[in-house]
Amino acid sequence: MPDVSRRVVLAGNSSWNIVNFRSGLIHALKAAGYEPVVIAPVDPAAERRMADLGVERIVIGMERSGLNPLADLRLILTYRRLLKDLQPIAYLGFTIKPNIYGGIAARLTGVPLIANISGLGTVFLKRGLLQALVSRLYRFAFKRAAVTFFQNPEDRALFVERGLVRRDQAQLLPGSGVDLERFQPIAHPVGPATFLFIGRVLGDKGVREYVQAARMVRADIPGVRFQLLGPVDEGNRSAVTHREVERWVAEGIIEYLGATEDVRPYIAQATAVVLPSYREGLPRSLLEAAAMARPLIATDVPGCRELVEPGVNGLLCQPKNSSSLAKAMKTMMNSSAEDRSKMGAASRRMVEQGYSQNVVIGAYLDALGKLGAPGS
Repeated sequence: MPDVSRRVVLAGNSSWNIVNFRSGLIHALKAAGYEPVVIAPVDPAAERRMADLGVERIVIGMERSGLNPLADLRLILTYRRLLKDLQPIAYLGFTIKPNIYGGIAARLTGVPLIANISGLGTVFLKRGLLQALVSRLYRFAFKRAAVTFFQNPEDRALFVERGLVRRDQAQLLPGSGVDLERFQPIAHPVGPATFLFIGRVLGDKGVREYVQAARMVRADIPGVRFQLLGPVDEGNRSAVTHREVERWVAEGIIEYLGATEDVRPYIAQATAVVLPSYREGLPRSLLEAAAMARPLIATDVPGCRELVEPGVNGLLCQPKNSSSLAKAMKTMMNSSAEDRSKMGAASRRMVEQGYSQNVVIGAYLDALGKLGAPGS
């Protein structure tokens, strides 16, 4: 039985989220003498890699989208029971419901909370009663948080200005970081221009704008390839359906590549990686593409604009604007191979200078060390 004084709980809304974004942190926690415990729902696409992490795993159920008072109360009680049983040093929350409801449970059980706001989600895209309710929940859950990490300065400023966290609680991280050894620069491909979207296939990620922009570009320049790489997530509030994706494929507009455990071969074949999202924390897809020396095309919104310097390592377009996105992709295609190579090199320099996952891991180990952790 692990020493309870070494336990650290990591909670996300799926095992996919944990293995894709937190594997480096889990390995570092184990190396530092902690006993990580993962609390997350099952995701068939990630269970093998979840087992490979070699940590204690507790499976829970969760309705990832929407507010169902009874289901959400059950989730709080589940987290509360588990935290009372586990008695961890800290509870590390990732994604919205584990942050809010796990954060409430951590407050009720006296377990220090270290939250990570990886993005504000659909609810913060426009004001309304739902946003007001979620804000109240955040304020209660985070009131006694040891630290709340944010992935871009605008999200941090919003939470501080609205009183959801205190200024002294809020720290900035470079996203979830990128493994610079695993994601190495690679020569640019030859052949037809290929644009690649990486991420969950969601409306709020700008997938529909991407497809419409692809139609516009292909009408003028046949032969350009547009690819979607990532899971269709029909349980999400802004889901794109399998049927929509199938229609786009049948139309010949996009190639749907499904989900994968390794994005590197697809990035290697891309002319540029595109993310027309409505708002982000700090997207891992752009960081990994930048690490492999690819130009980036993204929307001029929080979380994306931090990673793109227009004309230097990529291009920005307007959110929810297919014409603006199509124009950016045409501009990228019309640039010379040498210019695209220079953009890719600038992308790699950017991640080397400030976005290594080692920075993220160091911040977590420092926060845990202040709580009286192993080796302190």
